[in-house]
Amino acid sequence: QVQLVESGGGLVQAGGSLRLSCAASGRTFSNYAMGWFRQASGKEREFVAATSRRDGSTAYADSVKGRFTISRDNAKNTVYLQMNSLKPEDTAVYYCAADRASTLSMAYITYDYWGRGTQVTVSS
Repeated sequence: QVQLVESGGGLVQAGGSLRLSCAASGRTFSNYAMGWFRQASGKEREFVAATSRRDGSTAYADSVKGRFTISRDNAKNTVYLQMNSLKPEDTAVYYCAADRASTLSMAYITYDYWGRGTQVTVSS
């Protein structure tokens, strides 16, 4: 089992920045690829970003490329999502997730463990 706890969400004006953190506990953190997903009210959960277990590979949704950056610190068992130039359409609950697979995945169905989410609200 892996337990994931997100933090760092909040209310920010359009154009602002937030940094989300996801602290992991349980199994060896570096054995998992990590992803961020989001779900806006009334919409399906969508992929935001992912990072591989150790080699630093990353993937991003087109809607956040150039604005969001995913990173991880395996020594701290934490994954981050730096969000810049935020837009009202980024408003959602953001979830981090852990995937035992060795390849990056954008499909939420492949992720094995999930946090409870943190709310991000961007005002116009």
